[in-house]
Amino acid sequence: MIRRFIRIVVLLFSPALLLGGCDLSSGGGNPDDSQTPGSADTPDPSNTPGSGNINGEETPIGGAREVIEENDNFRFEYSYPKAAGDLPGLAAWLDRRLDRQRQSLAGESARGRAQARDNGFPFNKYSSGTSWEVIADLPRWLSLSAALDSYRGGAHPNYGFDTIVWDKQNDRTLEPIAFFTSPEALDEALGERLCGALNAEREERRGTPIEEGSTDSFDACIKPDETNLLLASTNGRTFDRIGIQIAPYLAGPYAEGSYEFTFDMDEDLLAIVRPAYREDFTVRN
Repeated sequence: MIRRFIRIVVLLFSPALLLGGCDLSSGGGNPDDSQTPGSADTPDPSNTPGSGNINGEETPIGGAREVIEENDNFRFEYSYPKAAGDLPGLAAWLDRRLDRQRQSLAGESARGRAQARDNGFPFNKYSSGTSWEVIADLPRWLSLSAALDSYRGGAHPNYGFDTIVWDKQNDRTLEPIAFFTSPEALDEALGERLCGALNAEREERRGTPIEEGSTDSFDACIKPDETNLLLASTNGRTFDRIGIQIAPYLAGPYAEGSYEFTFDMDEDLLAIVRPAYREDFTVRN
């Protein structure tokens, strides 16, 4: 097995860093590298596959990749598995995102340090982490999920999720929602089950039932397309399960954590799969 591993650790200790504690003056924001749940984009064919770089260092094609970079301003982590790295177009897409996120973090942390210095406050090192994992590896599709985390000097770090499905046949990314006829159709087929599962889990965590007719946003139902939607498989040939990941603040306060659910494909869900992708889905009996 070929594995690409790049570790860049540069520890530069300064008085400001040694004095900096947890800044409780503001709350944590959304992870810098998160997107609208299920978002994806099409790779630029003009870019050389697998040509992502960090600090000017070219990366070889093929295999897993892990980058860790740490300095006085930030800690940056990004990784993806061998199954993704062995697909040149997907590796290029992931490498470009790596470069964008690293550059964004470098710029934000530099500005944050300058603002802290100008205002006489200690600077707390920023961070960004992205870890991609395989959810399903099918003959035509590679379904991936990413765990995201971010810290920007607030009271606590934040975390979230991302997802893409890679079309091996056409070298492109698709949003999981794109496999269904519409977000509304998916909500009609899955929304009631999702709401029921979510409320049951909320009640267990909170120790009190969800009040019927509550206007509290943390008691509201969440639509499937508002979550991080995952396409999964138990047979290695077709998608037969749907995963749902709900990040903090969407369905409850930060302290309540994230919510995750899995639902089997049934006839109602199969009926709203777009005809072009119908053969790639089956009901799980």
